[in-house]
Amino acid sequence: MDDPDLNNPAIADVTTLVGMRFGTRDLKFFPRRMARTSLMGGHHSRTRGRGMDFEEVRQYQPGDDIRSIDWRVTARTLTPHTKLFREERERPILVITDLRPNMFFGSKMLKSITACQLAAALGWAGLNANDRVGGLIIGAEQHREIRARRSSHSVLQLIHQLRDFSELLTHSVPGKYSMVDIMRDSRRVALPGSTLFLISDFHDLNKDCEQHLFELARHCDVNLCQIHDPLEKQLPPPALYQVNDGNRLFSLNTRSRELREEFEQHFLRHQARLRQLCTQLRMGLMAFETGTSVIPILQQTYSRKKSGRHP
Repeated sequence: MDDPDLNNPAIADVTTLVGMRFGTRDLKFFPRRMARTSLMGGHHSRTRGRGMDFEEVRQYQPGDDIRSIDWRVTARTLTPHTKLFREERERPILVITDLRPNMFFGSKMLKSITACQLAAALGWAGLNANDRVGGLIIGAEQHREIRARRSSHSVLQLIHQLRDFSELLTHSVPGKYSMVDIMRDSRRVALPGSTLFLISDFHDLNKDCEQHLFELARHCDVNLCQIHDPLEKQLPPPALYQVNDGNRLFSLNTRSRELREEFEQHFLRHQARLRQLCTQLRMGLMAFETGTSVIPILQQTYSRKKSGRHP
């Protein structure tokens, strides 16, 4: 008997989410580069980490560890040289995904499905970078925390929870969780030094949220991943359309020029606010449009060489 959820466009497909792993293999700068910014310095620290990061070779000085002598350079120059290392600080990665009813919208693909695909891709990218990966998923009436581990089981647990939460989305009626609740829970689960990816449309971002983001950004690297649909950016050509929110059918009249202009300006103001906030708080920002693959944006951010300092 066929699985009724298979090929259901409203439910995240586990096979697709698992397959996101293959598109994240060449993200060599993940997550050490802040998304679309070059505002922050290096993440190297004197604190104990998971390993050593090679920095440079210089002439041997009294007191240097003889175990770090670079014998090849020493033989070539006939002068003792030693390797210098910096300890690399461990940075747990937390993928925080908004799957509230506001994400149950899309013209070609639901925002919730794009969010699930992005969350899975970020999870696999973190695992490929040998980081501990965890997550927090927020639905209409409940949330689920996935403890950060350096294991594919953690990412698979995240994927199955994403699938289950997407199945609970059946309409766009608001639930009990607000963006403030998401920010508050994010502060609760994020350890200092973590790298956070907040996936949402941020439609209900307010001053209280900004205060929580300020506190998060003080101790963590925060990246906002905005999901939007083309219809939120620009209304379709002037006509009378039938729109379904999963529960009701209603009409949308796009013939009004004033309505169309105000709609577009509302989106632009929202984008400008997010950019300004990320600049002020030194956070990363990436924008993803429904109906398109999330992988190219990640590759553009984390694969190619950029000028400036990397976070």
